[in-house]
Amino acid sequence: MPSPTLILDHVYNHETTVPDLAYLSQPVGAGKVIDYTWSHVLEQARRMAAHLQSRGLAPGARIAILSKNCAHFFMAELAIWMGGYTTVAIFPTETAETVRYVLEHSEASLLFVGKLDTWPLQRMGVPESLPCIAFPLAPNTGFEGWDAVVARTPALLGRPQRAPDDLAMLIYTSGSTGAPKGVMTSFRAITRAAEGIAQDTRTRTGNRRNRMLSYLPLAHSYERTWVEAASLVDGNIHIFFAESLDTFLADLQRARPTLFLSVPRLWLKFQQGVFAQVPPHKLDRLLRIPLLGRLVARKVLKGLGLDAVVQAGSGSAPIPPDLIAWYRRLGLQLFEGYAMTEDNAYSHTSNAQFNAPGYVGVPLPGVQVRMGEDGEILIKSPGQFSGYYKQPELTAESFTSDGYFHTGDLGERREDGMLKITGRAKELFKTAKGKYVAPAPIENHINAHALVELSMVSGVGQPAAYAMVVLAEAVRPRLVDPNVRTQVQAELAQLLQNVNQILPHYEHLRMIVVAREPWSIENGFLTPTMKIRRARIEASVAPHVDGWYAKPSNVHWA
Repeated sequence: MPSPTLILDHVYNHETTVPDLAYLSQPVGAGKVIDYTWSHVLEQARRMAAHLQSRGLAPGARIAILSKNCAHFFMAELAIWMGGYTTVAIFPTETAETVRYVLEHSEASLLFVGKLDTWPLQRMGVPESLPCIAFPLAPNTGFEGWDAVVARTPALLGRPQRAPDDLAMLIYTSGSTGAPKGVMTSFRAITRAAEGIAQDTRTRTGNRRNRMLSYLPLAHSYERTWVEAASLVDGNIHIFFAESLDTFLADLQRARPTLFLSVPRLWLKFQQGVFAQVPPHKLDRLLRIPLLGRLVARKVLKGLGLDAVVQAGSGSAPIPPDLIAWYRRLGLQLFEGYAMTEDNAYSHTSNAQFNAPGYVGVPLPGVQVRMGEDGEILIKSPGQFSGYYKQPELTAESFTSDGYFHTGDLGERREDGMLKITGRAKELFKTAKGKYVAPAPIENHINAHALVELSMVSGVGQPAAYAMVVLAEAVRPRLVDPNVRTQVQAELAQLLQNVNQILPHYEHLRMIVVAREPWSIENGFLTPTMKIRRARIEASVAPHVDGWYAKPSNVHWA
């Protein structure tokens, strides 16, 4: 029986059939961009793979990457795989403490250091004894550079193979609760997931040459599978990288992506950026005018750098249905999906046929779904992980006897396979009324308001739940004006009333509290994938909660 085609086989085929096709475009500063063809990418990866083997590392040794998205992340991953090793990617925003935890827990034998904003702080998390190699765009590290290594090392020849069950990568979860877990991904799993996504993309967009901007963290399975792995399988996707946060819009304009993925918080920030230029009521009025509305919508998308997008996706967290509807009104085909690190982000997606508001779509090919007795979503995916690294007990607990993964998410399924997420079991909490409250759907309603950037619903053991909100970035500087503050308070009170009208009585919110400071990755209130860290936010306001409930007002300022 012939061996199954794996992700490296696809890569070798591209190296042979389209060696001169541009694959990766990397900005390097001062407006300069370097384009790497498939031939260039494989030449660099082969040389680095040979160098790694020359170090005498054990087969399957874990090799870590600490870097923002860049071309050399892709090259390093290929080198690690071709050399016979396993990749461990670390979020580029992690603290020194977490960097050290991942390096030690994974028993990393070497670290690639790349583009980083806070390297002097993270450096303290890297053991002095760990060998390190610096990417070309890395800060000043004192480590030997990638270019010097590949310049002196002959390329690894042939088509080095990996077995389907070999460990391709350890993906450490972003740690919204407790220490991050190492999710083990085999070559079979990442290949089947990437092949499924590549085929789904071709079905939607045809055999066109697509363009993507890679900017969501590659340490997360969403970007790793849907952008990197899918492009490695497809071979006809041109990947662009962003230079910095300050140049992001210019980078989008340079890439003019035809495929674009983002997360709800960024989709919301894009919308709020538009509203800062054109008030929502004015834009709504313009969009209603025949012909002019289409021109205005086109101009808005062009301003965002998304006018060439033929397929857009949102994942990693729930997105308000109203926000999806707003983008579709502009002509952007935005579809929501649902998946987890444990299935390599290969589970559900909406499409032109299945895209009802509030639903995350239907199973991707090969995905099996059923609902547990308690409403939990159970998944069996071709991208299924092999288990949690060094945690066999947790691995065993995570599967049913017939191999379905316990997602921990609660949901409902229609007869046509459409899935709705109704909450996360671990996030459910009881108020003093003794009824469970599911925060995520309520937060979705709140986040749809133009004043709100993020929200969190809480209130364990209280008479009723409450919501804490972070106001939109454009609003925050204007709060020094007492009139603006009064207007915002009135609008939040109205929002509270509107949300309560659509909730069952036991989920009604007692109040809305405006957060003292924005939640960010840097202050620890958001994970590297921009999910809220509920426990940390709740702990930070715990001394004040009873005082809020004691006041008669329904809007408070933390």
